[in-house]
Amino acid sequence: MKVYMVGGAVRDRLLGLPVQDRDWVVVGATPEAMIAGGYTPVGKDFPVFLHPQTHEEYALARTERKTARGYHGFEFSTSPDVTLEQDLQRRDLTINAIAQSEDGELIDPYDGLADLRAKVLRHVSDAFAEDPVRILRLARFAARFVEFSVAAETLVLMRRMVDNGEVDALVPERVWQELSRGLMEPRPSRMFEVLRSCGALARVLPEVDRLWGVPQRAEYHPEVDTGMHLMLVMDMSARLSASLPVRFACLAHDLGKGTTPADILPRHVGHEARSVELVREVCQRLRVPTECRELAEVVAREHGNVHRSGELGPAALVRLLERCDAFRKPQRFAEILLACECDARGRLGLEGQAYVQRDRLLAVLQVAQSVPTAELAQQAQERGLKGPQIAQAIHDARIRAVGALH
Repeated sequence: MKVYMVGGAVRDRLLGLPVQDRDWVVVGATPEAMIAGGYTPVGKDFPVFLHPQTHEEYALARTERKTARGYHGFEFSTSPDVTLEQDLQRRDLTINAIAQSEDGELIDPYDGLADLRAKVLRHVSDAFAEDPVRILRLARFAARFVEFSVAAETLVLMRRMVDNGEVDALVPERVWQELSRGLMEPRPSRMFEVLRSCGALARVLPEVDRLWGVPQRAEYHPEVDTGMHLMLVMDMSARLSASLPVRFACLAHDLGKGTTPADILPRHVGHEARSVELVREVCQRLRVPTECRELAEVVAREHGNVHRSGELGPAALVRLLERCDAFRKPQRFAEILLACECDARGRLGLEGQAYVQRDRLLAVLQVAQSVPTAELAQQAQERGLKGPQIAQAIHDARIRAVGALH
């Protein structure tokens, strides 16, 4: 029985990056031998075991054979005679197909070291085409390793996978898993650029794909193209270290511009309401978590109003706070404002501009929150007022408080 460290741990160590998780491959063993050695079996599709002390994952070396479309259509073989080279051959990219023995020796049968030096993302073998998730994974790696390019032959293979309908077999959970991880990488725009370049974005997120080629008014968007604007916004969200819900809200905030009637372009009248509907459709299809969906809906509906908040009077400002549910969820309101800042600064040449609306609206909220609502409610009840009338009294008091701020 021989044990090798494999995959991302080896790759990241060679790149001088922090190693997050270590994965191990065991050659020449059986499930029975692993259990006898104190390992705990956890794999469902194929034998994976947890180390008795470190609890790291140890997988038996395996080969796999495609039996049906999609992610689950595989048969695995984990017999003791499966070699390390056979196991590495089934991996996605050459930079992930390097192994390290217990004494530190590197085993690199598919030239992953050369691709690390050349900064190239290249598939190991044609087995890459058997798993459509690998297109999403490669795009995510492109967003992480921003200096790496995609090998030409790998891009050709990915296009063929899209044309053959493999991407259509992706299950929503895997799409969201890879998409959400890619959104959190240092340059999310690269994930979408790679997906567009092979045609996968039109299959996975057609609502996003159709934004390219849609013009906007140059006085507001010097970059003009809506898709280009979206990529600037996504990279700004990474630059500002935004959370996943904020980054998803940034991704979805302008979806309605892809459905603007051609005869009114480059204006986008009513795109906010159309964006909200498309956000709901995307979230339902991909089973997006509630926290991400709710924030994205508010940002899609209100980002224009937030941008224009300097022109609003006290009553309109309080109504904006209420529509954003800022009084009950002030922390989420701060995230709404951050998404709006990413939108405002995600424009060609405007990346360094200050977003004064954010501090101003937070100050407005603080003043409005200072209104003693419990005391007002008590006084209103003593005057015989009911629920809606009490709410109106509090609403009016907040307007007066905000008015005094001006």
